[in-house]
This record gives sequence, C-alpha cells and structure tokens, in this order.
Amino acid sequence: MADLTRVEKWADALIRLHLNPELWSFRFDHARTRAGLCDFRSHTISVSRHLAARYDDDEIHQVLLHEVAHALAGVGAGHGPKWRSIARDLGYDGKRTHDGSVAKELAPWLGVCPAGHEHFRFRAPTRPLSCGACTRKFSRSNLIEWTKRDVL
Repeated sequence: MADLTRVEKWADALIRLHLNPELWSFRFDHARTRAGLCDFRSHTISVSRHLAARYDDDEIHQVLLHEVAHALAGVGAGHGPKWRSIARDLGYDGKRTHDGSVAKELAPWLGVCPAGHEHFRFRAPTRPLSCGACTRKFSRSNLIEWTKRDVL
C-alpha cells in the first residue's frame, strides 16, 4: 500500500523535473476503473486515490511515469511510438499495473447471469441487461440479476 503523501511528493518531483510546474499540477481523483490520468485541458496529472491505497510504491511510481510520458508526448500521441520512446526514457517498464480487479472489489452493483457469469457496475442498472458472455444479442433467458453490495 502506497503512502499518499509520498505519492504526492513523487508526482510533484516528476513534474518539476520533466514538465513546467507553473503549468502542470498533480492531484488525486476518485476513479475506480483506471489508475492514472493525464488531462491536457487542465494540465493535471492525477492518480486514483482508491487504487493508490491498494498498490505498492513501485506500481504507483510506474503509473506516474506513464502519465508524465503522456504529458511530454502531447495530446495526439496516445500510446504510439513517440509516447513509448519517451516512457522508456523516463524508466517506465511498460507493464500494465491495473487489471480491473480492484474496480470489481469497489463496484457496489454485482450482477450474475443464470450461467454464473459476474458483472460489475458503479451505477444502478436502469434497464434489463443480458449476459454478453452467454450471447451477443439481448436474451431474456440470460438476464442479469443485480444485487447492491456494501463496499468501502
């Protein structure tokens, strides 16, 4: 589990070292399905407070390097060759740190189809949904039954 104060110090140091600190800033956000974000409109690098509390220091450092590489590569670079080159130069190891498992832990809505496939949502489903793993088309025989869970 990463210490959030330390994460903020690392982020500020990376911004001072690689970006313009008068333009770029760091903050924590409340995302549950992604680890980090580079917002070009607000010139902000952000990290999910929820996921940072579950990751170790090395994983969070990689998330920060990933997002700083986006800021350096520019808005249109995506995960293309320019971004990959910059990320590698920064020390990013290229491994995916977030696989969605934490998001599943945090999602308050759990759905299960008749075949037992699990589905997770952060908002209450507003209409009937059928299981995409069972069939590609909507099917009443594969309806997902939703349950509200207590999550932290």
